[in-house]
Amino acid sequence: MIGRLLIAAGIVLIVAGLLVTFAGRLPFRLGHLPGDMYIRGKSSTFYFPLTTCILLSVLLSLVMWLWRR
Repeated sequence: MIGRLLIAAGIVLIVAGLLVTFAGRLPFRLGHLPGDMYIRGKSSTFYFPLTTCILLSVLLSLVMWLWRR
């Protein structure tokens, strides 16, 4: 049980590291997708990556569903 958890954590860290390393070469930029909210005021800004959060949630849900099968 703990072995599978460590393997899964390692895979997630490797994928996250690859995404960070090659993020500039991807055809899309996470955090800058259409639907992400960016509101600029006079002295403040508000940024919420709504579309990015939904996309990551769907991808992680799919991975977890496949993992349980």
